Amino acid sequence: MSIFAYAPAPESRAVVDIASSYGLFIDGEFRPAAEDKVFPTHSPATEEQLSEVAHAGAADVDAAVRAARAAFGPWSALPGSERATYLFRIARILQERSRELAVLESLDNGKPIRESRDVDLPQAAAHFFYYAGWADKLAHAGFGPDPRPLGVAGQVIPWNFPLLMLAWKVAPALATGNTVVLKPAETTPLSALFFADVCRQAQLPPGVVNILTGDGSTGAELVAHPGIDKVAFTGSTEVGRSIARTVAGTRKRLTLELGGKAANIVFDDAPIDQAVEGIVNGIFFNQGHVCCAGSRLLVQESVREELLEALKRRMETLRVGDPLDKNTDIGAINSAEQLARIQELAAAGEAEGAERWSPASCELPGQGYWFAPTLFTGVAQSHRIAREEIFGPVLSVLTFRTPEEAVAKANNTAYGLSAGIWTEKGSRILWMADKLRAGVVWANTFNKFDPSSPFGGYKESGFGREGGRHGLEAYLDV
Repeated sequence: MSIFAYAPAPESRAVVDIASSYGLFIDGEFRPAAEDKVFPTHSPATEEQLSEVAHAGAADVDAAVRAARAAFGPWSALPGSERATYLFRIARILQERSRELAVLESLDNGKPIRESRDVDLPQAAAHFFYYAGWADKLAHAGFGPDPRPLGVAGQVIPWNFPLLMLAWKVAPALATGNTVVLKPAETTPLSALFFADVCRQAQLPPGVVNILTGDGSTGAELVAHPGIDKVAFTGSTEVGRSIARTVAGTRKRLTLELGGKAANIVFDDAPIDQAVEGIVNGIFFNQGHVCCAGSRLLVQESVREELLEALKRRMETLRVGDPLDKNTDIGAINSAEQLARIQELAAAGEAEGAERWSPASCELPGQGYWFAPTLFTGVAQSHRIAREEIFGPVLSVLTFRTPEEAVAKANNTAYGLSAGIWTEKGSRILWMADKLRAGVVWANTFNKFDPSSPFGGYKESGFGREGGRHGLEAYLDV
């Protein structure tokens, strides 16, 4: 059988113009941090410095919250149809600048350009279109005849889907009449800063959206600020716990979307090739940097060997490398710290007796942060790789015999964000979905999202819902 090699197909880096430095976006203008502190942001694929951004301190947080408070009255007083106009403009600009923003996201984050281009940007625009449609229909959303906005929302987003997570939070907040102070992740600040320019291009009134770059201390200042009415956070369970303690006893509303350890459950009647594609998408999409990643594969014993053979064949075809190459399937790990975390847990899996496998053909680049797609067999439920969120391209394989055993193993986790079911029996899908303690359950697919569908978790995966009509409630006084 002849093997065809893929020639490089790089997206042009020239489509995005990255400035050497960026300030904080407060009250419609960029400004330096009050203490003139800055920090660099790097490309995880090459380790080169992309830019230098301002590091917001307490005075900057206070200025941004004050700007958002001043803008809240006029913004919330606008008719919903006028707020919708601004959201529609933002959505259209995101579409018009999608190539530029996709390249920027892949440079700063490390994810393949195919994912930035085909998932992140279309979904980000879709969320603004969707919530623009709700802006003048809030009285019909099921939250009473005259739902009111909360005020100023402090929003802290993660590094795995920087622009998309921004859209998930900013769009419903603005549609419901709130103003926003948003802090992007320290390692991926650029798309949020470019979004500030999108807001100016859309002629959004000053102060409605404010963007503060910085590290965890900036986020902590924002969450604790007395002028914040609503806190929305997506990130690790550990940080989520800290935020919950800070907010406890205050009047602030809180939603948390935290970690996950999703089970992807394959029954013996599932179409194997289709299930393999779902498994690959579930764990290797975005280098496994997905809180709802299907990181635990539960496969029925009778088809274990057949499935693993097909899965390994498919993994042999995955291409790891330059995020800007359109042929790349798996890009760079976001940071040296995250790579060290993945390496530590993979080593723990081997030390605890699980068998590690990666494609022999997978060659990793010599510079940047990389980890080969990996699966572990012989995994016990007590192993760390079956219990802890790895947040990388690492799959743990367990087996089951009966649906009841599958449910018990799937629910044997501190998390409860998502799950997948692969079977041709509709009755089994419904029975399993009812038993699984997960906020989202996919059937014969995985990682499918739509702005009209709510998303969120149970247990240590957080509380509250984003997306859909349910996503409005978190920003309304109901």
